[in-house]
Amino acid sequence: MRIPLRYPALLLLCLGWRVEAATPASPANSIPSAYGSGWDCARGFARKDWSCIAVTVPADGYLSASGSDWECRRGYSRSGERCHQIRIPANAHADDTAYGVGWRCDRGHRQRDSACVRLVVPENGYLIQSDYGRGWECLRGFRAEGATCRKITLPQNAYLRDTGDTWDCERGFRRRADGCIAVAVPPNAYLDNRGDGWKCERGFRTTASGCSEILLPQYGALDYSGNGWRCTSGYREQDGRCVPLDRR
Repeated sequence: MRIPLRYPALLLLCLGWRVEAATPASPANSIPSAYGSGWDCARGFARKDWSCIAVTVPADGYLSASGSDWECRRGYSRSGERCHQIRIPANAHADDTAYGVGWRCDRGHRQRDSACVRLVVPENGYLIQSDYGRGWECLRGFRAEGATCRKITLPQNAYLRDTGDTWDCERGFRRRADGCIAVAVPPNAYLDNRGDGWKCERGFRTTASGCSEILLPQYGALDYSGNGWRCTSGYREQDGRCVPLDRR
């Protein structure tokens, strides 16, 4: 039997063949997508619905990294569809960070409203890179007091700390008022880790007058610290002695 070919798609379906709908063609000024199927607009064009329209870059502007938008060049700010020149005050320079007013004060100046005022650095001081605080620090051996740098007077047996703006006593001395006094280490004692105090040696305990020897009772032993005692296994402390544990 001969089948008329007036309905070819119907014939193909009857024969078990799959018919796919035609994919719409990509628009002008587009390129194949780098990720899977589909398309993206070429650089200099932006997507709008099913088309790619040209990006209009105003004067003093340039295409952004994405290629689908524009930005203003350094020294200009975006306003609507135009780039307006930023008014930069004296002692300042253009700044294209995403925040701020489009300019920053030069080194040695600090922003005040829409101007840059000069920082006054005292003698024995130096500028630091900071938008907050004084904007300066004192040299090592000096301390900031108000708007000046005051020289630090080191007492005998003292040294400048790492910060350079204060002092501490050397090992074997302790601070008292504005000076350093020697640590009096009693017999059977040694300087502690800090160096401004002392501790009794092992086998001695601290008393009001210094270090006294620990007298161990029978079945007693020095404890972990070495400055006290405990009873050995099978004994307990009672009235300064070690007595056997009660066994029931």
